[in-house]
This record gives sequence, structure tokens and C-alpha cells, in this order.
Amino acid sequence: MIMANNNENKILNVPHLRFPEFSGEWKKCTLGEIGKGFDYGMNAAAKPFDGQHKYIRITDIDESSAAYIDKDVVSPDGELQDSYLVKANDILLARTGASTGKSYLYDNKDGILYFAGFLIRVNIPSDNAYFVFSQLHLSRYRKWIGIMSARSGQPGVNSQEYSNYPIYLPKIEEQTKIAKLLKLVDERIAAQTKSLRNYNP
Repeated sequence: MIMANNNENKILNVPHLRFPEFSGEWKKCTLGEIGKGFDYGMNAAAKPFDGQHKYIRITDIDESSAAYIDKDVVSPDGELQDSYLVKANDILLARTGASTGKSYLYDNKDGILYFAGFLIRVNIPSDNAYFVFSQLHLSRYRKWIGIMSARSGQPGVNSQEYSNYPIYLPKIEEQTKIAKLLKLVDERIAAQTKSLRNYNP
């Protein structure tokens, strides 16, 4: 998010572009202050899809769209505990390897999903999860991931470190309106991308 300056050159937590009906500064907080859980996933191998229970791993999250890839679907080869189920308002974060920082927001159309151990699950109970999710696709987020990984000497961010990621939040009404617009744009991009792939298989 790009901040605005006032006449005294003080940096304000306000975006340059904004819906006209909203005013006031955005609140700066951390992901840990608005999210709960920060749980690690199942330590289980994958097995052929059983027809119902899907297993989401880092490689099952699309690099460009951050959507769940529903090709070559697999199931977890382990005990299916509810604590590993991905639910509404859950965000999954890749915690290790070259894909550290990759994220996924649960979508009901993806069905019954269990998440793997190299992912961290954060639930957003009160704020707009799509709005929060959108802040994980900004250049400052990618820069932050690079800095955090450099500190450890290898690609990786743990749950405690993720909980410290700074988030900027307006009131819920503004979050919802922005999220609605962003989702519409994302859906149109996804539709165009799918159309191009079908045209050029």
C-alpha cells in the first residue's frame, strides 16, 4: 500500500486512491493481532484421491493466481483429523523452500481440504479475509519474505515470524468494499487466463 503525505510531510496510513465515502487513517497492526491459529499442517504423504478428501500442499497452489490447482488431486495418507481441515476465512502460508510466502485463501468450491505440514494456517475471524489476503500479494510482502528468509540463511518463515507481518486495516465497511472490487478483478483475470489456456492448450 502506498501511503499519502500531509502538508507537513508526515507519512499517513492512508492510500492515495480511495472510495470517496471513506476517510480516516488505516490502522497498522500485525497479522498475529488479527489472525488466530498459526497452525502447522499434516505430516503425511499423499495417496490417490479417495473421491472426497483433498490434500493441499505447496505445489497445489498456483504461482500466479494463488488458487487451488484441481488437477492431479490427491488425498492425505494419514488420520483425517478435523484440526487439519481448511475452513472459511483460513489463509495458508508456505513456510519453507523456494515458494516461501506463497499463500492461498480457502474457497468453498474447493471442497474438503486438509493442509500439509509445510503450510501454516491462519484464520481471520473478524476482518475481511479477502482484504487481508490481498495484502499478501503486494511488493512489500515479497520484500519482507526476502528479508526474513535472508536472516535465517535459507528460504523459510515460521509461524512466529508470520505473526509479526505488518497489516494495514481500514474499518470493516471499507475492507469489504475494497475486497469486493479486488475479487471481481481477480475473477475476470482468472477467466481470461483460463480462456487463453483453452485456446492455446
